[in-house]
Amino acid sequence: MAKAVAAGGVAAGHDVVLGSREPDSRKGLGFRVVTLAEAAAHGDIVVNATPGDDASLDLLRALRPQLAGKVLLDIAVGLTGTLDLAHPNSSIAEQIQRALPETKVVKTLCTMDSTVMTSPEVLTGPSTVFLSGDDAGAKERVGALLGDFGWPAESRLDLGGIGTARGQEHMALLFIAMANSLGSHTFNVKVVPARAAA
Repeated sequence: MAKAVAAGGVAAGHDVVLGSREPDSRKGLGFRVVTLAEAAAHGDIVVNATPGDDASLDLLRALRPQLAGKVLLDIAVGLTGTLDLAHPNSSIAEQIQRALPETKVVKTLCTMDSTVMTSPEVLTGPSTVFLSGDDAGAKERVGALLGDFGWPAESRLDLGGIGTARGQEHMALLFIAMANSLGSHTFNVKVVPARAAA
């Protein structure tokens, strides 16, 4: 996921770095790789593409000073080794927002495979990308980034506050079932509203 979003960001003209606990061992990724603290301090929008488990939360807590005031675009979905939800009554996004109150967490892009995140044109038609977060300005900034990735305004659906992120994360179970049925991870869903009354 991190490489897909980084590639999409670079293609759109953004200054992108990847963060790693071991940056010297990650030189072959095709992107500048720095420490986690340096990456968190670098960007106006910081992307969380960690596994979404409790270790991810601990990692982000350690970056609280660097993330203060930043927009954190959270893609993570916590799954167990048996592909059950790691946070069945919550979401990692909600937990991050509670742990980092000075950071503006926006959940998006977690309901699709990395092949679609920054290349929605690979699909046969328009589909929907969801946003959840408590800060309207942060969602607007993330929405603009999604536009850079190829998601037009009419494809972006604001679900509301960060509490709605659990719906996005819990969709992972449906995604897995659909991928197994289709035999592919390269697909997305579209929210189709009712026709306007005559």
